[in-house]
Amino acid sequence: MNRLPTRPSRRDQERGSASLEAAVGVPAFLLLVSLILLAGRVSLMQQAVQSVAADAARAASISRTAGEAQAAAAAAGNAGVDQRNLTCLTLSVSADTSGFAVPVGTPATVTATVTCRVNLTGVDLPGLGEREVTATMVSPLDTYRGRP
Repeated sequence: MNRLPTRPSRRDQERGSASLEAAVGVPAFLLLVSLILLAGRVSLMQQAVQSVAADAARAASISRTAGEAQAAAAAAGNAGVDQRNLTCLTLSVSADTSGFAVPVGTPATVTATVTCRVNLTGVDLPGLGEREVTATMVSPLDTYRGRP
């Protein structure tokens, strides 16, 4: 008796497709998770640097002179970085204290800028190195406080 050739079953046709899907899907999923972690890490760093800049601006604004304000901003910036456990490769804290030259009775502000260069090599994505995170915050000076 002659047997007619049979068509391969659907199950036979799909043999090995699960491993192919896994070979393509798993790396793509891991890349997506890594990008989400990177975005979260960068966002947290930006928020921390903004908070440090706000601390520096506030410390500068309650100082009595422009020189004291520069020193207070730098000290507050360094202390804020330490408190928030930021690991800055380089840290720059600067304060614009030109508001101290404004006559009493005129509204004035102090601006603090904090720049922190952070290392992103802990995230498992190739090509990542350092990133500079900068934040600038403004704090008002007391309008009627005597200024030297």
